[in-house]
Amino acid sequence: MHLPYASNSLDSKSKSDSVRMNRKQGGSSSIYSRASLLETKKERIANPARVYDFLKSIGIEPDELDGLELPVTVDVMKERVDFLHTLGLTIEDINNYPLVLGCSVKKNMIPVLDYLGKLGVRRSTLTDFLRRYPQVLHASVVVDLAPVVKYLEGMDIKPNDIPRVLEKYPEVLGYKLEGTMSTSYPEIIGLDLGSRLLKQQSFLNSIIDFSHEDFGKIIEKMPQIVSLSNTPVIKHVEFLKNCGFSLDQVKKMVVGCPQLLALNMDIMKLNFNYFESKMGREFDELADFPAFFAYGLESTIRPRHQMVAKQGLKCSLAWLLNCSDAKFEERMNYDTIDMEEMEDDSSFDMNTLMEPRNDGSDSDFDEDSDEDYL
Repeated sequence: MHLPYASNSLDSKSKSDSVRMNRKQGGSSSIYSRASLLETKKERIANPARVYDFLKSIGIEPDELDGLELPVTVDVMKERVDFLHTLGLTIEDINNYPLVLGCSVKKNMIPVLDYLGKLGVRRSTLTDFLRRYPQVLHASVVVDLAPVVKYLEGMDIKPNDIPRVLEKYPEVLGYKLEGTMSTSYPEIIGLDLGSRLLKQQSFLNSIIDFSHEDFGKIIEKMPQIVSLSNTPVIKHVEFLKNCGFSLDQVKKMVVGCPQLLALNMDIMKLNFNYFESKMGREFDELADFPAFFAYGLESTIRPRHQMVAKQGLKCSLAWLLNCSDAKFEERMNYDTIDMEEMEDDSSFDMNTLMEPRNDGSDSDFDEDSDEDYL
């Protein structure tokens, strides 16, 4: 199924290009046709307010959109809202997930919809699909969606059956953690998650005294934990305790970075040994930034530590690791470095682990035998 949205967008783009060309040609005949720099600045300041007023006028509360990059004109925002309406989404649906308004029609929505259509997702199921998993409109076809589809094919799901699986369980497109998706997928498609959640919560409470709030945070950050069986969880908790962390510290670390319970144990050991023998840091820093264990030693930790040490800088583990390679290089090239920023223990960003690795490891996640999982 091909979704015929791309051609409409291209027609719109051609008209816009034509209008801009006519304006440009007309502008060359008179200096008064050009807005002054001051007028342009005023226009840029006024436009966001107009966009917010437009959203309010159609029943959308823009409060949750603060900080989100939105169109600078009402016309472009109206185009996004109208496009979402053509997909069957209502104002109520948009209010349930207003971040969808940050998606460009041409750059985000159309490529995703075309890809789903080519897979065989039916137009008649698309509205319900997007209501259940609107985040798909933010996704990259190449980086996010295609690898999941390829993974499903590797599970011996026939190509013709994949669109039916996605129609029924669109949330599966949000599972990105290599090494854990294979264990969580059966839970999504066949088992009673309610009883499974209670059982897993009871088990985790028996080894680490999590509150209901803590467990909720863990599930939100890593839903795959529902399908981890007792063996790997106990193994990872014991490793952390053997490193010298107290039970309270282990609890704090797992809540902050639940991936600790599924990481490749060999990588965790290498990272910890390097931390102890080479980095000269306080032990408690690991409890404050447990995601340290998830980074590649040779690809990220060692080279960044050596660069910082060479310059004689002192910084938090979060400042050292919790950014892309490009951002880190930028930091190293600053003429002056903000000391408050260097001490900032910001929240762990999983996206910083999604960059290609060169440390020779196929996966950062534990590749236990099938019996370790349910």
